[in-house]
Amino acid sequence: MKTGRRRGLAAFLALWLLVLTGCGAPAAGPAPTARSAASAPPTAAPTAAPLTAADLTLAEKVGQLFLVRPDALDPARTPQQIEDPDAAGATALTDAMRATLARIPVGGVVLFGKNIADAGQLAAFTADLQAAGRVPLLLAVDEEGGAVARLANSGALDLPRYESAAAVGAEGPEAVRTMYRTIGGYLREYGFALDFAPVADVNTNPDNPVIGSRAFSADPQTAAACVRAAVEGLGEAGVLACLKHFPGHGDTAQDSHEEAAVTEKTLAALRSGEWAPFAAGIAAGAPLVMVGHITAPNALPPAESDRLAGFSATVLNDWLRGELGFEGLVVTDSLAMGAVTRRYSSGEAALAALQAGADLLLMPADLEEAYTAVVQAVESGRWPESELDARVERILAAKRAAGLPV
Repeated sequence: MKTGRRRGLAAFLALWLLVLTGCGAPAAGPAPTARSAASAPPTAAPTAAPLTAADLTLAEKVGQLFLVRPDALDPARTPQQIEDPDAAGATALTDAMRATLARIPVGGVVLFGKNIADAGQLAAFTADLQAAGRVPLLLAVDEEGGAVARLANSGALDLPRYESAAAVGAEGPEAVRTMYRTIGGYLREYGFALDFAPVADVNTNPDNPVIGSRAFSADPQTAAACVRAAVEGLGEAGVLACLKHFPGHGDTAQDSHEEAAVTEKTLAALRSGEWAPFAAGIAAGAPLVMVGHITAPNALPPAESDRLAGFSATVLNDWLRGELGFEGLVVTDSLAMGAVTRRYSSGEAALAALQAGADLLLMPADLEEAYTAVVQAVESGRWPESELDARVERILAAKRAAGLPV
């Protein structure tokens, strides 16, 4: 399994470079407007020497680890307002948000429906965010197709909408490839380089409150074929894919927004079922994998039986990187979810995830606390700067793969 499915950073870099130089199929979907085309990530190779970790300050290096909501950059917003889907969202880059970016130069920004007012606003917002710092941002979104599609379901944009991943998956892998090529096309149009999709879970538990038809199938091999097609479709549009939610969220009955999700699968059962779509996505060159807030008491060693997957060195290093051979970016699920905040402070969660092997920290409940905790851990030697530099190099390589001038 290690050698047969190993697809490292070099593999997906080659894939994206082929796409960016015109070898991929053209993206379907709306044709870019002049404004939105200008806001899309550049695809020309940078003329300056590529950035490395050595070129960045400590503040910049630690900042690269964080992907945050734009609302988290506004010091006037509380954590409750930031997470509340019904609260007004940030729709333009203010001076206060620019000041936060200067002080905490995050690696990326994740937009939600409440950050979208109309096509012109979205294009302007992503362009302004992208121009705000020295290191280009990974602009990201959850655009799975179906119930979770922040742009298509916003009501503000005229975009293709899909019933669900399961419905499209039932039509076969080519239908999935077409859907994700279309999604990738309009994401690029509006300046996004990263899609937190596809869902690589296997939908085997009818009591699951959060996956359901977001997964392609209840059959591991059918799901695997669709996941491969989704990764390839996004790649053909020049957008980075992210498989989620490792080690498998399909056979759980809890909502990790509120509490830890639990899979009762044994390690053998995970290997033969839940991991098949992840292995297929990795083989297709998926550059990111999101790890869910899932415990696996029957699969993990006793010392880690109650540990969330994203904080387990066994899950990240032995399973994902070791057995499945993944060498891309490992991203946590949102660190503002109840499964995390019930167990950790923001600072504790950030450091624990990094020490377990994560590369990217997604939306901590308290950005300031999480960022400060990592800076202090590096300055004190509690977390080696060599580990930070290794993460930063992977992040910069992914940004180059997405066509960003780094």
